[in-house]
Amino acid sequence: MITATIIVITVLVSIRAFNDRVLTERLIFHPPSVKKGEWHRLFSYGVLHADYAHLIFNMFTLYFFGMDIERTCRSTLGETAGSLCFILLYLSALSISILPTYIKHRENALYFGLGASGAVSAIIFAYMLINPMNFMGILFIPIYLPAFLFGIIFLLISLALDRRQTGWINHSAHITGGIYGLVYMTVFFFVLADINLLQSFIGKIRIDSLSDLFHFGF
Repeated sequence: MITATIIVITVLVSIRAFNDRVLTERLIFHPPSVKKGEWHRLFSYGVLHADYAHLIFNMFTLYFFGMDIERTCRSTLGETAGSLCFILLYLSALSISILPTYIKHRENALYFGLGASGAVSAIIFAYMLINPMNFMGILFIPIYLPAFLFGIIFLLISLALDRRQTGWINHSAHITGGIYGLVYMTVFFFVLADINLLQSFIGKIRIDSLSDLFHFGF
């Protein structure tokens, strides 16, 4: 499976880079270096992570949602086109999600970025688009919301945190990656399979009671 391959490669490179400063410096996102022509950094930063917690969280999330989106792409578009759709979604999301950061920090020699969060956000939002009424939550927090509502709240919180610019988390990459995942899947499925995912998304949303909006407990 493509998702599993991405996870294995990311885990192996990340773990090696924890103790290999030269490898990290070669792959990490560094805007001035990108500006000088090292375009590979727009992708390679995604196989690096700050620590084991960062790595495990991203890869666990990618496994859970990525496997579902990969199966959906293949079953709907066929093996070849579906596989290509998924690979391009992940790889292109790495570069697209980091572009706002590049534009903002392209002259900042002290800025460095790493982690697959932007691409993972694209996968999560692709899942939300296809499964808007599936319940989603945050790990270890026993409150679940339908995917469409979770996505809206996630974007609003990320926008607020990005404006405050607190902490080391790149919220703009999460926002850009999530929106890109929605746009990518909508366009790709419409062009290749004449499927209107936005129309399907709206049609699937059905709220008959409060139990359709909240779920408590693990």
